[in-house]
Amino acid sequence: MYIILFGAPGVGKGTQAKLISQKYHIPQISTGDMLREAIRQGTELGKKAEEIIARGDLVSDDIMLGLIDERISRPDCKNGFILDGFPRTIKQANGLDRLFKEKKLTSPVCIEITVPETVIIKRLTSRRICEKCGAIFDPVGNPFPPI
Repeated sequence: MYIILFGAPGVGKGTQAKLISQKYHIPQISTGDMLREAIRQGTELGKKAEEIIARGDLVSDDIMLGLIDERISRPDCKNGFILDGFPRTIKQANGLDRLFKEKKLTSPVCIEITVPETVIIKRLTSRRICEKCGAIFDPVGNPFPPI
């Protein structure tokens, strides 16, 4: 089972991906998490991404697709995976389509999540991000851990 979750920031893609992941025992793949992991591990793509991010630029579609390719090639993706907010561009979508064909994967199920704009604004303005690990916290769905 291959699932792609689409939607604006703050609609709940990550929350829904976690629930689906737990129910069907397939990994949630978040590009932000992948970037942080590749940088932490010092992989070739991680080093390239770190340089780009340090300059304040966006990581290229080619690097993102390379990270996706590496990630979906791992054994835990054998029975499927959930892409959380990827692809974001037409080039990424075309590249992902090529990856699926190269790896002989069945077509993904694409789910768009929508919520009212007022809800998105409330969610995004209450979010806090850990400077050290990049984890996202909010007072309702994922409160800060006790200090």
